[in-house]
Amino acid sequence: MNPIIKVIIPAFNEQNSIAHVINDIPSMVNEVIVVNNNSSDKTAENAKLTGVTVLTENNPGYGYACLKGMEYIAQQAQQPDIVVFLDGDYSDYPEQLTEIVAPIIHNDIDFVIGARDKQLREAGSMTPQQVFGNWLATFLMKLFFRSNFTDLGPFRAIKYEKLLALNMQDKTYGWTVEMQLKALKQKMSYVEIPVKYRNRIGVSKVSGTVKGSVMAGIKILSWIFKYSFK
Repeated sequence: MNPIIKVIIPAFNEQNSIAHVINDIPSMVNEVIVVNNNSSDKTAENAKLTGVTVLTENNPGYGYACLKGMEYIAQQAQQPDIVVFLDGDYSDYPEQLTEIVAPIIHNDIDFVIGARDKQLREAGSMTPQQVFGNWLATFLMKLFFRSNFTDLGPFRAIKYEKLLALNMQDKTYGWTVEMQLKALKQKMSYVEIPVKYRNRIGVSKVSGTVKGSVMAGIKILSWIFKYSFK
């Protein structure tokens, strides 16, 4: 029996990329949910043209958008087996979703991260502050929790029941690291799958600005230290 898979795509001003992302998602996915996160462009309209589910979350923040998608799923009569999170900027390769969910389907793994492998990254696709931030965060997780994470990549899959057990709360920049820290705390099984990564369409809302980079760094470190001394 094939698992029920839902994809949540937080999207803020991604009118030029969102259709590309949706169209490259494998047919094994049962529903694609785009959460229009306070966009001022035609993100929602362009997503609707592809026939997927489009929700609106007016509170700006990556976590807000992800939580909106989860709230929608929770109200459905038939719950999914797996939830995949994917960015709307076309920097990831959506067709690699089959590789991301494979460890869950075939090996009963709880949680899978798409790790943006250095050898597979397009030049310039990650800023120096992103590379350093990922290294620092994963180094600290290894130091405090003996984790094997190498990336905070946004392309990820998790069993739906395990996602609910995490009781996700972060509304903004700390969503990805919160998920990984809580998975470690709850001793969930996890693996990383190397994924390709290309230059996004448009400008990054986080790493593309000094404010965004600083705020993201503060939020990520605060989550790590919060859980390290719990």
